[in-house]
Amino acid sequence: MKVNIGRSRLIKPIYQDNHSPKSHCIPLSVFDRVTYNQHLAVIYAYRPPTPPNITLELGLRTALGVYPEWAGRLGKDNYGNPIILLNDEGIRFVESSVDCALDKAIIFKPSSSLLRLHPSLEDVVELVQVQITRFTCGSMVVGFTAHHLVADGNSTSSFLVAWGQASRGLEISPLPFRDRTIFYPRNPPKFEFEHKGVEYVTKNLKQVYPLINYNVDDIVVHKVHYSVDFLSNLKAKTSPTYGNNNKTFNTFESIVAHLWRAITRARGLNGYETTRVRISVDGRARLNPKVPNEYFGNLVLWAFASAKVNDLLTNPLPYASNLLHEAVIKIKDNYFKSFIDFANHKVNEEDLVPNTTADTQESILWPNLEVDSWLRFPFYDLDFGKGGPHIFMPSFFPTEGMIFLVPSFIGDGSIDVFVPLFQQSLTIFKQICYSLD
Repeated sequence: MKVNIGRSRLIKPIYQDNHSPKSHCIPLSVFDRVTYNQHLAVIYAYRPPTPPNITLELGLRTALGVYPEWAGRLGKDNYGNPIILLNDEGIRFVESSVDCALDKAIIFKPSSSLLRLHPSLEDVVELVQVQITRFTCGSMVVGFTAHHLVADGNSTSSFLVAWGQASRGLEISPLPFRDRTIFYPRNPPKFEFEHKGVEYVTKNLKQVYPLINYNVDDIVVHKVHYSVDFLSNLKAKTSPTYGNNNKTFNTFESIVAHLWRAITRARGLNGYETTRVRISVDGRARLNPKVPNEYFGNLVLWAFASAKVNDLLTNPLPYASNLLHEAVIKIKDNYFKSFIDFANHKVNEEDLVPNTTADTQESILWPNLEVDSWLRFPFYDLDFGKGGPHIFMPSFFPTEGMIFLVPSFIGDGSIDVFVPLFQQSLTIFKQICYSLD
């Protein structure tokens, strides 16, 4: 697929009633600083009729007037602390085209061809990039990239919804809660949990990577579609009475438990090896007092569930679901507040760096997994005036073991899972990913 790049330019916010930002910068919070220092990209596809580019551009500029952080730049203050400069330097806006119909140009499966539908993620100073690609059939693809240090998935999806509202001439609602200074450390601080080696590591720590006979060129991203019927059967199998606690597990816990076991089996891991799952946990509803859901920024920490391979595979499915459940429920108010204290008092004192920095140096998580769930984010609500997207999906992101869960575009409650694995492991995974035995 050849993508013809047309105009590429910076566009800047439009402020209603000249209400430009009162401050010149915003300090990154402790939650911003600990997340991934990189751009992430998503892909939307729309069937005709689609609005003209000028409508999308004006809507985007209006939304930037409400979310001016995206139009700024990352920098540092006089003390070396990371900040967002509210300088309105703008975001990248690219117009492109493909000389064929959408259905003939793209099979919407994960592949490197998706990388042509959004600007490069490397060496980017803009905090948001947008590429609008038109097809001869009248269809349109929107490639969107955003820097993770500015906002998490919850906040980014809210911005995208605001873009759609502004493009339709509607008032942006709800408005973002933009105060990142609300996370105060306690006095005296209380370090109730271990955070060194979890969210933060020593700067000179040498990561130990697995001795495996594969490399990043062998990684293939596979999309698995789990129907509503499959999910119902999976949940029933996962949630019989567990132990003496009469526990039931939700859809997320059930599907991740199933994937954890299937991928572990497909990888052929040694039975005495330990495998771990990393799960994002949103703190908005877990902190006390609660943080508004409209909070704009990052407010995520991680839960870790681990097991010996033999235990994971020989015990019934509810064993894995329970490990995941117990790991997540531990990340509550006292854990978040312990992290705030640790990040304010110990990180600089001990010269620590985010654990995510080490994670992103390699494209292999083996024997572990990371699960990013987008099941509750309103990504499908990005409506420019002609209806919601036909397709929504992450771009091509071949990090072995990093899994994305996305609501299926069918809209019936089914789920698409994007699974990057080594080709040899994927062959086995395909044979067992629908098995409930």
